[in-house]
Amino acid sequence: MSAVFPKVMDALDIETFLVCKSEAEGKELALQLVKDMGIRDADVVFIQYKGPGARVRVRGYMHRPGVSYGWLQES
Repeated sequence: MSAVFPKVMDALDIETFLVCKSEAEGKELALQLVKDMGIRDADVVFIQYKGPGARVRVRGYMHRPGVSYGWLQES
C-alpha cells in the first residue's frame, strides 16, 4: 500500500474508460484495478456501458466512517 494512503481522509475516486464487452465485465475490471493498486475496500459508484466499453467511477475506501483513521495516528 502506498505511503500516501494513510493521509487520505476517507476515500479515493478513480474514473476511467475501460474497454470491455459488457457492464458486468466493466465492473469486474474496475474492482480489479483498485485491488491491483492495493486498495482492499471499494465500490463501483457509477458505470455507463456504451460502444467499445464502459465509463466507470470506482471509490476506494481508505477509511470508512467510524474506523481507525490513519491521519489521526500521526507520529
